[in-house]
Amino acid sequence: MGTRIALIDDHKLFREGVKRILEFEEGFEVVAEGNDGSEGVQIVNQTNPDIVIMDINMPGINGVEATRELIEQFEDLRVIILSIHDDESYVTHALQSGALGYMLKEMDTDELVNAIKIVSEGGSYVHPKVTHNLVRDYHRLALSGSKSGNETQTSSYFQPVEYRKPLHLLTRRECEVLQLMADGQSNRGISETLYISEKTVKNHVSNILQKMNVNDRTQAVVTAIKNGWVEVR
Repeated sequence: MGTRIALIDDHKLFREGVKRILEFEEGFEVVAEGNDGSEGVQIVNQTNPDIVIMDINMPGINGVEATRELIEQFEDLRVIILSIHDDESYVTHALQSGALGYMLKEMDTDELVNAIKIVSEGGSYVHPKVTHNLVRDYHRLALSGSKSGNETQTSSYFQPVEYRKPLHLLTRRECEVLQLMADGQSNRGISETLYISEKTVKNHVSNILQKMNVNDRTQAVVTAIKNGWVEVR
């Protein structure tokens, strides 16, 4: 059986575009569409999808509220939030509501498909640009906490450490890819920066996740920041 997907977005033109993309992807099936959070809750009850792709800003019940309500009813439901916002507050509220993914509407087709595949397999996915912003904010908290001597749990976890490439664990090329991941680069951006194919980038990312024993890019970048393996810039 394929992955059954429900699309909830009040912008019909955008929703139709996403639907068309997914219809061309083998193994995906769009089983329902909704215009707002309230309708989204109804159609999930009616169609029982595997994945819900949810806009964050909608009239009535917004995406965060709808996600929270759905997760309370269906513990195994997997929600990916779509948003135009890349700042930390939106991301934090979305993930706290139970969403397993956070994508920006500026995403490309490959990023969307990859995110759905990762989340459908039980992982989590945060848009690379958002990951970079989150890491930058955590690093800023760590520095301010260290200077003031009043360290919160977050800043304590992200204590600044001396930068050094993890050559004991990764190859030089993998170190370069990890740094670009921390910079917020997508696979396409990394391929253009390093003049290698996107397929090669995907292989490097997969190797990095396996060697670092993490499930997704976000965990890899956060772990790298914590250990001083990448520069925050």
